This record gives sequence, structure tokens and C-alpha cells, in this order.
Amino acid sequence: MHALHARLPKNFILEERLERFANFIEPAPWTLKGRWAEACYPSLGIVNDFEDVLNNTDKCSKEHSVKKPARFDAVHLDLGCGKGVFTCDIAVMHPNILFIGMDSEPICIAYAAQHASKAKLDNVIFVPGDAAKLSRYFSANEISCIHLNFPTPFPRKKECTKRLTHAHMLNSYREILAPDGLVRLKTDSIPLYRFSLTQIESAGYKLRWKSDNVREMLPNDPATGYELRLTAQGATVHGYEITPGPRPQSIELDMSMSLIDYLPEDLSELDYIPHGMQGTVTNLRNKRLRSKNKQI
Repeated sequence: MHALHARLPKNFILEERLERFANFIEPAPWTLKGRWAEACYPSLGIVNDFEDVLNNTDKCSKEHSVKKPARFDAVHLDLGCGKGVFTCDIAVMHPNILFIGMDSEPICIAYAAQHASKAKLDNVIFVPGDAAKLSRYFSANEISCIHLNFPTPFPRKKECTKRLTHAHMLNSYREILAPDGLVRLKTDSIPLYRFSLTQIESAGYKLRWKSDNVREMLPNDPATGYELRLTAQGATVHGYEITPGPRPQSIELDMSMSLIDYLPEDLSELDYIPHGMQGTVTNLRNKRLRSKNKQI
């Protein structure tokens, strides 16, 4: 995820925060591989059929309880969850789904767990983890949806494989996604969005939808902290939703891997510079200006 660094509170002690909100953090995610939906369920054993109980208030006994699977209906992964605002807000909307927020930054995990604790959520857990190790944390078919909210663009070619929408990353998600699972991208970066679209077919995925204005398309979707900050600066949210198709025998990548090549030819058309590419765009503008001056 982008690095929009916020100043830490004066008395912020990471270890103390992690310990205080430990109930919302799973420090060893590999121990729950294959059983997240059951292990994180808020209550164990018999789950009452409350409608039946209410209709039989004078007979609230064991014979009027219906055994239901003590597990969540689905598990969603918010990959690069940051401070967990989106994870917690969408969890409120879908209480029957377990939302796992994963981030490699411990400070983000501490803030996210605090947010979940304050909201008293029982369908959210946060994990300090590495996107390259997902198959170590989750079993096949365990995840129904992966949310990629404003992932770091990594503009340079030599860092392209770190992009969460790179074909090789999309291919790795297959190891944990359900057959009809979804990968949903949101980004302020037009270059990353355009690059990401080129990776779908190569990775053997099917495009369900794409949009140059995801907020307009999904008005009820919670906004991340990044979205609120970046749209205030003039950003529009671009994105897509894809699902796995037949696995390709090999991944052929003959497209450009530098995000520079996905910028407009005329940089004056760029009303908003994507976060994480300000330096790149500034350098490119200066380079083109020098080249133009030499020709005069």
C-alpha cells in the first residue's frame, strides 16, 4: 500500500498497542490455515435458530435449537489493509463474512486492531503478513474475495513483480481463491490501472467489470482512508473486478512493465498525479521540456 505517513501520537508505543488489542490480531496466521472460518467464529457449538425460539417463547429448550455450522459464510482478505478503516467498515455491512486485514507494517496492524476493538467487531481479524506468502497462510478455495485497495504502484520496471496486480501475483492468488472467487482493485493511479488491465488475460482471469469511476459504480462501498485523502486532492478511483478462468499453461508478458509507458503522451492532460508517481512525473516533464528546448 502507498506510504501516506501520518505522525505518530506523542505517547505511541507500538508493543503496548499490539498487546492491548491482541484479541484482534493473529500473529501466526499459518496456524489457522484451512480453518479461518471456524476458528475465528465468535461463538462455538450450537447456534440457536432465533426465529424458532421467538415463536416458541414458552418452549425455549434444546429441542427447539437447530444445530448450524459454527463458521462464517465466507472469508474475505483485505490485502494491504493499512489502518483498517475499509476492513472494519465493510465488516459492519456483512456480519456473516469474516474479514481478514493483512499488512506488512506493524504500526498499521496496531491502528487497525484498535479500530476494530473500538467498533466491537467480531468478524474482523488483522494479520501481519507478506503477500508473497499467502499460500502459507490460507488453504485452497479458502478465500472468496481479495480486496486490493490502493496498492503501491512500484512505477519502475525492476520492481514490477511487487505490484499486487502483476500477472504472477494474480496467478498466486489462485492457490487460495475459491473457483468463483473475486479479486477487486481500486486505485487512484491511471498508469497502474492501465497496466493492471493488461495482466488479466495473461494470468487467465476473466474481467467481470472495469470502471474509471468506482465510487460512482459502488456508491455504498466504504471509502478507505487513502481514498478520502486522495479524492480530496482531485483523484478519481479506477478499478476492476476479476475472477479466475482456466489456468494458462504459461504466462506470456510481452507488454511494457514500466508505468511510465502507461502515462498520457501529453502530460498536460494529467490533472491529477497519482500518489507514488509525483517524482516520476516531475522528472519526465523536465526531461521532455529539456528535449523540446534543444530542438528549438
